[in-house]
Amino acid sequence: MKLYCTGHEYRYAVEQMLLTLFPEERPEYARGAPAGERMEIRLHRAAKMTTASCVLHRGGVFRGFARMNNPDAADPLGRERAEQRLVKNAMYRAALSAGHEKPAWGALTGVRPGKLLTPHEALRRFIEDYDVSPRRAALCLDAARHTLAAEASLEEKDVCLYLGVPFCPTRCAYCSFVSQSVEKSMKLIEPFLDALEQEIEATGEQCKALGLRPVSLYFGGGTPTTLSARQLERVCKKLEDCFDLAALREFTVEAGRPDTITEEKLRVLRAHGVDRVSVNPQTMSDAVLEAIGRRHTAADILTALEKVRTVGGFAVNMDLIAGLPGDDPEGFRSTLEQVLALAPENVTVHTLSLKKGSRILTEGAALPGAAEVAAMLDYAEERLRAAGYGPYYLYRQKFMSGGFENVGWTRPGHVNLYNICIMEELCSILAMGGGGSTKLIRHDGGRNLRFIAPKYPLEYIEGIAGVCGEKQRIGEFYHSLED
Repeated sequence: MKLYCTGHEYRYAVEQMLLTLFPEERPEYARGAPAGERMEIRLHRAAKMTTASCVLHRGGVFRGFARMNNPDAADPLGRERAEQRLVKNAMYRAALSAGHEKPAWGALTGVRPGKLLTPHEALRRFIEDYDVSPRRAALCLDAARHTLAAEASLEEKDVCLYLGVPFCPTRCAYCSFVSQSVEKSMKLIEPFLDALEQEIEATGEQCKALGLRPVSLYFGGGTPTTLSARQLERVCKKLEDCFDLAALREFTVEAGRPDTITEEKLRVLRAHGVDRVSVNPQTMSDAVLEAIGRRHTAADILTALEKVRTVGGFAVNMDLIAGLPGDDPEGFRSTLEQVLALAPENVTVHTLSLKKGSRILTEGAALPGAAEVAAMLDYAEERLRAAGYGPYYLYRQKFMSGGFENVGWTRPGHVNLYNICIMEELCSILAMGGGGSTKLIRHDGGRNLRFIAPKYPLEYIEGIAGVCGEKQRIGEFYHSLED
């Protein structure tokens, strides 16, 4: 859609709202006289008031307005944020006047809605300012309570560790993560582990020198259990050698694909303190599993869970996705009921995100509509609450079906600290491995620092010297906090 911005340069805010309202559209910043299907978004600053207006030309001419008292000029960052919200609200109101169905999250964009919902801001205002549905607002508030508890439990130098292994047995149709199929890249695993050990050493040196305290370790990917038992032993031993893990509260491993889980691997993980694993069916329908390219059946998931429970000592998370190709509300309900019968400690309900590079997009698979996805999510919330689960973290992604959300649900006593910390930016995440994203968090209003390792295994292997050298930035960041 053509976009014309006057009086402001808030293009990112404009694009966020365009994506929320019209996910099929892509922004085009046109020049010259406005023409064709378009949005004209203006911001006008007067002596006392600032006004945003949007004129939408799409099957007619529709207008939206938003205004506010001028924010404190001494707070330029606060002024920018307030003006961006004004621009978004004007666009949102123009779309509603054109008959656009109200999104579940109203005019709210962004990954972390919980950041806007604090004890200092009433739920009523959250609903009024962003037009969020009361149901979504209540869901967000419930999750935010766990965020506050997690934040209160953390000390100044507490950090989380992330280890990424970018290999999977096969690539799922919905996936855009950079993960190599072991069918094509088995020969890269050993050199990848050689490089990974170097990065673990470099990160551990920084962690110890700065007196940082790992409180959570998350081993993700890809699918870490693609590695053999011997390779898992090797990585776990290296982590223990390079980090002081005495204060570790939890150790999670993504065993997401049931076709990679063996009792031997599980016993290795348990011997090294792993106390939580993810066994992720996504669906319990064999037909949908086949449609998304997973080479296992629902029966294999049951077998994998038996192995996990036989070894013992693990809390279990199970991921589900609402909106998969070939699924419908009835099929999703059946999946959820089967998962609840297995009594996992955590259930994470994702909404399908239509990511660039995924086969779902490139092949044009038929997908459930927004109303069907809403029915799936509403049923999940009702049944999970009735079964004794509560929401403990919540986030949104771009290109999500229906503009909904992903929610982590937990039984009492099984909150996963890492998931809260990374989603709500409560502490620094020191990442290692292919595509690992280190994010160093400031709590003084300053700018966070983020740097990412190369994504593809071969690039990671060839660039490991630079990856290890970049770890010096961790020390520079923490020393800057002392100045």
